Amino acid sequence: MSNETEFSIFTFGEPASAAQWYSIDDAVMGGVSASKLLVTGDGTAIFAGVVSLENNGGFASVRCEPRDFQLAGCKGIRLVVKGDGRRYKLSLKTDAGVDGIQYQAAFDTQAGAWQTTDITLKSLAPMFRGQRIIDAPDLDVAQIRTFGLVISDRQAGEFRLEIGSIDAYRA
Repeated sequence: MSNETEFSIFTFGEPASAAQWYSIDDAVMGGVSASKLLVTGDGTAIFAGVVSLENNGGFASVRCEPRDFQLAGCKGIRLVVKGDGRRYKLSLKTDAGVDGIQYQAAFDTQAGAWQTTDITLKSLAPMFRGQRIIDAPDLDVAQIRTFGLVISDRQAGEFRLEIGSIDAYRA
């Protein structure tokens, strides 16, 4: 890792950082899951809420407002998180629309422990409404416009993921 360049995409040192993020939960299809992203006084953010399987639901997510992240040449995304033992997904989009193809990779968390998770951009799978898209184009890293976090592990109940930072790296 000493030969790579790392740069920050999201830090959460100011309350205004949370204003860049919004929730998209299964309520969009009749479910009753709910989530939010809050900035703490410690310079982190917390993605938290409740996943419900009622009404064919089962997911909660947050996403940032679209912008050009200028990630051409990047090899991966580094997450510094403290989880609850559940599985989450990093979700990237190359357009500004609410719906459409999302490129996702799952990561597991250890309950109550800070961890650094590296996700190579090549490992992200094209997904549409929870289903893998076989004939989708490869992720165009230079076109990444939104970052998101998703929980869709089909387990009902409360969840909590604390985010220290989201960074990109070039190898």
